[in-house]
Amino acid sequence: MNKELYRKIPKVDVLLELPEIRELTAEFGKRAVTECIREELDRIRGMLKQREAKSAELQDLQDWDDVQGKETTFDKTFETAFEQALDGLPSAVCSALREKELTGFRRVINATGTILHTNLGRAPIAKEHAEKIAELVSGYSNLEYNLEEGRRGERYSHFERLICQVTGAESAMAVNNNAGAVLLTLSALACGKEVIVSRGEQIEIGGKFRVPDVIRQGGAELCEVGTTNKTHLSDYEEAVSERTGLLLKVHTSNYRIVGFSESVSTKELAQLSVETGVPFVEDLGSGIMVDLRKYGISNEPTVQEVLEAGADVVCFSGDKLLGGPQAGIIAGKKKYIDQIKKHPLTRALRIDKFTAASLELIWREYYRCSPAQLMERIPVLKMFASTREEQELRAQKVVSVWRERAGSRYHVSVEPMQAQMGGGTLPLHQFDGAGIVISPCSADSLTTEQLEEHFRRLPLPVVGRIQDGQFELHMQTVFDEEIPKLIEEGLRVLSEGI
Repeated sequence: MNKELYRKIPKVDVLLELPEIRELTAEFGKRAVTECIREELDRIRGMLKQREAKSAELQDLQDWDDVQGKETTFDKTFETAFEQALDGLPSAVCSALREKELTGFRRVINATGTILHTNLGRAPIAKEHAEKIAELVSGYSNLEYNLEEGRRGERYSHFERLICQVTGAESAMAVNNNAGAVLLTLSALACGKEVIVSRGEQIEIGGKFRVPDVIRQGGAELCEVGTTNKTHLSDYEEAVSERTGLLLKVHTSNYRIVGFSESVSTKELAQLSVETGVPFVEDLGSGIMVDLRKYGISNEPTVQEVLEAGADVVCFSGDKLLGGPQAGIIAGKKKYIDQIKKHPLTRALRIDKFTAASLELIWREYYRCSPAQLMERIPVLKMFASTREEQELRAQKVVSVWRERAGSRYHVSVEPMQAQMGGGTLPLHQFDGAGIVISPCSADSLTTEQLEEHFRRLPLPVVGRIQDGQFELHMQTVFDEEIPKLIEEGLRVLSEGI
């Protein structure tokens, strides 16, 4: 019988000529459709192989009457499933194609309460910025062309002046990320020389990317001073020699040493730099531009403060608290920035037109806007400044709709929650906010783990978190404009059961 069934399986070429399949080919392309057809045909052939295995298993039974009864029942059930699989081939191919479309780069709703979520893309770009970037990159642009002079220009020119006006730097540039900015700076200014850095600042920023390793990759030699918890100015003074190429201060933005500890300030190292003639570079990490003391954060220096204190060069991230794209900004004294720009590694680490366009837009915001306006216009800062009361209102809008659909199967409530900055930034600071808690209440409801998975696998994925056995959706990281879609997508999940 299996041979007859095998003959019923249509060939790929025959299926490609079906009207519904030809529509899919026009939408997805022949290669993708053909691949899905072959996968579905293999699945059907697999059904036949399973039938053969089951038949062989039944033949091994000793009771022949029992074998015949079971075999007849099994054959009828199988033939029905087989015919349904054949009839549903076009539909199955369509579903498979659409499922594959959803496995690539997608928009998600971040309901984790982690603002700079590395896995979810860190700082979101303002919608109006994204629209402007799309306009710029969908055609040709003056990325490296000076329109006034009619000759080749510099891609940093579109935002360098703005950075200098905002931070007080003499010159500036950008590379692909802050790790690249530090590596390039070390390579350009200290290759073949010693770099003095405190033992308490030899940090790892993630993925085993460590300051000592970066120094070595930059062609420099690490000169450690002080201890893990205490480093004095005299430690630096005693270490400076004719082999010293750089004084490096690394802002420990992803951890804190508290208690019996001491470190050397930017101002003190800047003065030592002047006295010795050794360049002083500070890796600031997050690159905060707005004074956050009114939000209870007093130990995070701004880029402006570091440059004003006398740092020759400062490196910081573009996609953390700056609120822009992934980039490493290098700003400071012109003579050092010029050296860095000319280094061969600069080309390997250079930014593309998307990043250049985004950086110009974000720095223009900092140039034009007051701190209060920035907290409204830049998504990361807006989330940062979001209050518990605002989050409770957003959560109530969602819960008022969800409760009816949840019925007695789920308990849905608005609860206080704490959020975090993430991305190795402000590790000790917790934001008081609010969010939605969903708890299963009946035997036919989804479990907490299933709820998390179902929300994550929605057409517009909603990424939440499991905390203390409950599924939580934190409103700190959900935008106002995402609320209608969150309501719609959540209703799908709360209608489902085991």
